[in-house]
Amino acid sequence: MQTDPRGPRLAAALSSIVLAVVLRTGNCPLLAAQTLVLALGAFGGLRLAPYVRLVQALVLPRLAPPSATMDERPLRFDQGVLMVFAAVGTLGYCADVDWLGVLAGSAALATAFVNAAFGYCVGCELYPLVRRAQGRLTAGA
Repeated sequence: MQTDPRGPRLAAALSSIVLAVVLRTGNCPLLAAQTLVLALGAFGGLRLAPYVRLVQALVLPRLAPPSATMDERPLRFDQGVLMVFAAVGTLGYCADVDWLGVLAGSAALATAFVNAAFGYCVGCELYPLVRRAQGRLTAGA
């Protein structure tokens, strides 16, 4: 499925804001909620990703049509990468292992921020490498 890449990029900006608040406050329930938001995008697709849907409903209709679209699969993989960082951070904060929450939350923030600010999608760059490695594992089995 093809999608307008501006939606996930703006959604990454929203995630960056939430993650920055989490790092400032150490709020475990807020990071857990952010993890759920990312899980919906990773496992359910961008059509179920709350921030992407919000951007698609409120922002994208006011913009010109996209000059190009992109495959949704790398974006879903990126949501999964962020979700893993956020889940580990949630475990850290909820278990009072604040250093783990800060470390994993910072990794999630960095990943989301570079997407929002510079259009560099870390998960999108990793996706072809993982797919290639899966092919080699399958072919070698």
